[in-house]
Amino acid sequence: MPRPQRCRRICILPEFWSFAPEEGGTGEKVFLSIDELETVRLLDKELMTQENCALKMNVARTTVTAMYESARRKIADALIGGKRLIISGGSWQLEGHKVPESLSVKGEKIMRVAVTYEKGEIFQHFGHTEQFKIYDVEDKKIIKSEIVGTEGQGHGALAGFLKCAKADVLICGGIGGGAKAALAEAGIKLYGGAQGNADDAVKTFIEGKLQYNPDVKCDHHDHEEGHSCGDHDHSCGGHEHHSCKKPGTSSGEGLPTVNL
Repeated sequence: MPRPQRCRRICILPEFWSFAPEEGGTGEKVFLSIDELETVRLLDKELMTQENCALKMNVARTTVTAMYESARRKIADALIGGKRLIISGGSWQLEGHKVPESLSVKGEKIMRVAVTYEKGEIFQHFGHTEQFKIYDVEDKKIIKSEIVGTEGQGHGALAGFLKCAKADVLICGGIGGGAKAALAEAGIKLYGGAQGNADDAVKTFIEGKLQYNPDVKCDHHDHEEGHSCGDHDHSCGGHEHHSCKKPGTSSGEGLPTVNL
């Protein structure tokens, strides 16, 4: 029987999750795991030695060598072969994000809901969120809520923060495709395109009546022009020119499997 694979420690989720040739390409895909990418980040960007990289990731040096060689072969295959490179999967655990001690423990029957937060309202651009309001829900009741500051900008860091805060659900306004990928890898259920008062949104979510947009996808450049990604009457999505669809309604179907 093969030995179980040790979970590799990473410090940050990626900011970008796929790369493709600007023109042409074969249409084939190459999958680079998150732990393989971490070896590239530590060795080639942070310029660590393989020994220090192994310590950082909590694995043997031979494991780092194998992952690094695999990563470079995949990257070369994608670049030279004109294939799409997708970052996904792997055996890893996220560490390094500081969260309040009050969020370090969560009961088995608790659903933890995070909301992008600004002055009582749902903040409309996930990647620039400076505060989350975190709600613990049990038996369809909010038993605790807390406003917490984030560690920094970027959806990879914010998704990592939410994972370390043990969030099950995120309610937010505008959010891009990269952020969606980061949240999916972190195992966090997304309800994007929501607007209005944060407390009211969580209450309607618990009731299965939250108005949200399952296909929301917005680009931060819109905000520089005064556009709110949560506004469903405008087009969002940067280069893809995605038109925000009408909001949907949350229901019990597809919710995290915890007892409300």
